Amino acid sequence: DGTMPTTPVAATPGDAAAPDEPPAIVLNGAVNAQNRLRDIGDEAAWSLSTAKPGNGVDELRDGSVDTYWQSDGGQPHLINVQFRKKMAISEIAFYLDYALDESYTPKKMSIRCGTTFHDLVEVRAVELHEPTGWVVVPLAPTEPGMAHLRTFFVQICVVSMHQNGRDTHVRQVRIFGPRTPVDVAVDVTGLGFRHTQLARYAVLR
Repeated sequence: DGTMPTTPVAATPGDAAAPDEPPAIVLNGAVNAQNRLRDIGDEAAWSLSTAKPGNGVDELRDGSVDTYWQSDGGQPHLINVQFRKKMAISEIAFYLDYALDESYTPKKMSIRCGTTFHDLVEVRAVELHEPTGWVVVPLAPTEPGMAHLRTFFVQICVVSMHQNGRDTHVRQVRIFGPRTPVDVAVDVTGLGFRHTQLARYAVLR
């Protein structure tokens, strides 16, 4: 996973002081600690605003922190994540490496949600200072009475880079949703079905 064994640190001191504020962004934290969430990235169609040949979606999603997406065009740079159905989303994790990528490293990012490209609304702004490791961004629900943010479309916008860089490097992106009762039961029984059509038979109803 490339997880760094360091103590999680809030991105901005006092970031989560007020109860009505979203949970603090975590730097160098464990991704999906205690397996409490479900990785839903494979259930989406991923696309990019631009990409240098050989540094596209495949490298962004290959599970290796040694590869990366490199944009190849004007700012802002976009990662588009489209689901076939409305999904509950808990957090998004990025692997960034300022030590290697320097001016390519994102400094300001905007996470937007909606139904299509035409109705996206920003749900979280992220500002970073020379990050190296996993950056975990919790997402709060946008509708009253809802336990989780629910959306068809997530857009990750890289607004600016360190040192006023032009293009960006993002080494990995993972997107997580809450675990369902079936997910939990599969873990308890140890069956470990990974395909949803198999997992539905893991529990007697």
